[in-house]
Amino acid sequence: MNWIKIIIATFFEVGWVIGLTHASSLVEWFFTLIAIFVSFYLLIDASKTLPVGTSYAVFVGLGTTWVTLFDFLFFGEPFNFMKIMLIITLLAGVISLKLVTSNKGGEA
Repeated sequence: MNWIKIIIATFFEVGWVIGLTHASSLVEWFFTLIAIFVSFYLLIDASKTLPVGTSYAVFVGLGTTWVTLFDFLFFGEPFNFMKIMLIITLLAGVISLKLVTSNKGGEA
């Protein structure tokens, strides 16, 4: 369950990173602040059971991947093969970290 919290937190991370870049009204800033709060709340809550370093690495790695993909798909960032290769490398590292990390509290 705690790894699912980390994954959900990364989606909120994408929301606030995009919000910090593109928010232009009070409503957009409000939702950006909510996304910041939710992403870090879920990360901190999951890190009570999971190793903090691994949790944070997975959180940042997945967030970076999604933000970069959103830039390509929705914000006109030019497609760059090298960035895709580096994202694949980053994801391989994140998945490997997750696979070699055991849960302290025994939750899945």
